[in-house]
Amino acid sequence: MNSHTTSQGQSSEAKATFVSLIEDIKFAMLTTVTAEGELRSRPMATLKAPFEGDLWFFTADASAKVDEILNERQVGLSYAAPDKQKYVSVSGLASLVRDKSRMRELWTPAAKAWFPEGVDDPTIALLRVRVQAVEYWDSPSSKMVQLLGYLKSVTTGKPLETVGEHKKVYVSNAP
Repeated sequence: MNSHTTSQGQSSEAKATFVSLIEDIKFAMLTTVTAEGELRSRPMATLKAPFEGDLWFFTADASAKVDEILNERQVGLSYAAPDKQKYVSVSGLASLVRDKSRMRELWTPAAKAWFPEGVDDPTIALLRVRVQAVEYWDSPSSKMVQLLGYLKSVTTGKPLETVGEHKKVYVSNAP
């Protein structure tokens, strides 16, 4: 089944689907806009936190991405698990957060590699992305299902049909 829907508001089903799609994908590609108007992407480790409309990342407060976000808050996040045929595109508004108590809540031992002093590191900050829209593609990961679809396309001469689900959901328009 291939579906494309757009809905205003955030349904609990759409939220649960989004969270389940990205929960096992550790890294997202964060895309920002440079001062010259170019798009720039880099990998970022998504911090584990209950999803309440925001995604969280640790960052150095004097990084190029922070400068770019201070100039243009609109960002994109891309998550991919090709082995499971899961792909998620997120649009949102980014901001820098210096809340030490929130940093302690989100701290992971892996973050020590970038911030040896922990949350007391003078360069550490949180990057919050307030999710506005999510678009995802979730297909069966079975190689047999994929192979059968490919063979059907080749033998019938018809374009390959997308198997699975494709949806776009608008989560929030709030700044």
